[in-house]
Amino acid sequence: MSGVRVLVGTRKGAFILTSDEKRQAWEISEPHFAGWEMYHIKGSPLDPNRIYASQSTGWFGQLIQRSDDGGKTWEPMDNEFAYDGTPGTHQWYDGTQHPWEFKRVWLLEPSLHDADTVYAGVEDAAIFRSQDAGKSWHELPGLRHTKGDLWQPGAGGMCLHTIVQDPANANRLFVAISAAGAFRTDDGGESWQPINKGLLSPFELPDKDAEVGHCVHSIAMHPSRPDVLFMQKHWDVMRSDDAGELWHEISGNLPSDFGFPIAVHAHEPETVYVVPIKSDSEHYPPDGKLRVYRSRTGGNEWEALTAGLPQSDCYVNVLRTAFAVDSLDSCGLYFGTTGGQVYASADGGDSWQTIVRDLPAVLSVEVQTLR
Repeated sequence: MSGVRVLVGTRKGAFILTSDEKRQAWEISEPHFAGWEMYHIKGSPLDPNRIYASQSTGWFGQLIQRSDDGGKTWEPMDNEFAYDGTPGTHQWYDGTQHPWEFKRVWLLEPSLHDADTVYAGVEDAAIFRSQDAGKSWHELPGLRHTKGDLWQPGAGGMCLHTIVQDPANANRLFVAISAAGAFRTDDGGESWQPINKGLLSPFELPDKDAEVGHCVHSIAMHPSRPDVLFMQKHWDVMRSDDAGELWHEISGNLPSDFGFPIAVHAHEPETVYVVPIKSDSEHYPPDGKLRVYRSRTGGNEWEALTAGLPQSDCYVNVLRTAFAVDSLDSCGLYFGTTGGQVYASADGGDSWQTIVRDLPAVLSVEVQTLR
């Protein structure tokens, strides 16, 4: 029997949703870490029983939790995230220099290649790595050395929110930072290069050739084509066919090219999903209609997926890490909203059902395919 385990991080705890391969009937857990902000919760692709969670509060700060039994029990890990050497400064909102200050872990990305390796994306933006399953953390400082003094926070802070691994090459990683841009390493994190050529941010960056400073919201890749990347930017949906060396716009007929998540179908490398939001000031769907948009052509031509989704008076948002894809034969899609709803599709987006309706605001959604 196959099944799925959907891991949901919210403003007031984490929830684990489980179903068989039909994905019609769901079991909803009690809240884990009730009352805590759960920025991200994600399972290891190499050991489905191992799950990492990032919890945070203004009172107690940052905690990393690990489960080795599929979320039944949890153990606190090391929570020391110290920048390497003398951190220096980055740009502040007003253009002055500001010291690097660790605030929280936005993302936990277990390795595709080693069961005890996990990466963390943090605010202020940096990437950390643990090679002992979360017991200790060490920064990969080469990233901040890549013009980090020119990085500047976006409206939500300066966070490293996306880490994409090349499944064919353990030394290649892609990251995205708000609002610095996208970067790639080909040597396991020792050195990095900006990969922002072709991105346009005319209101923030008059210099169209600026190497850093673009507000990238999310990046997605199909594992069979690690050189093809899809990006949801602050404005514009973008594509690169050369591992980020050059980007071109694929927004096409979308009702808005602003949004946060982007995802790729598990078995169709040219099938891409986005959730358009009205604007950077109005974080809700155009016309109050919650619509996932799908392109079967790798972009430019998009169709609205609406069956089972509210098509009137809907003013929720879908955050960058709140959309996930399973790898069952009939590809499943999942997303959560700031209104506390979690939706699922067992048919690639053709139809949707509500798994749960009244959670706290959803910050992240990840899925484990259990076989």
